[in-house]
Amino acid sequence: QVQLVESGGGLVQPGGSLRLSCAASGSIFSIHAMGWYRQTPGKQRELVAAISGGGSTNYADSMKGRFTISRDNAKKTVYLQMNSLKPEDAAVYYCNVPAVGIDYWGQGTQVTVSS
Repeated sequence: QVQLVESGGGLVQPGGSLRLSCAASGSIFSIHAMGWYRQTPGKQRELVAAISGGGSTNYADSMKGRFTISRDNAKKTVYLQMNSLKPEDAAVYYCNVPAVGIDYWGQGTQVTVSS
């Protein structure tokens, strides 16, 4: 069993930055990939960024160069540094750990980008 708790969301002005954190507990190990998704009302959840156990990263095209995903295996935590935020980045951001036969999700953290 894996539990994921996101934090760090909030209100930020366009062009601003936020750092999201996702703390994992339970049966999660450094070999597990971890990722961030986001979702807005009426739309499907979309991949933002993912990081493998070995540290390889993958980003959605619209986030490349602005977002950075990283992880601290000792703390079982994954981070998402978001810079140059745009109004269209506003969404609920979810932490994800894909495992064999199941996907684990956090409860989500709201990011609002508005002046």
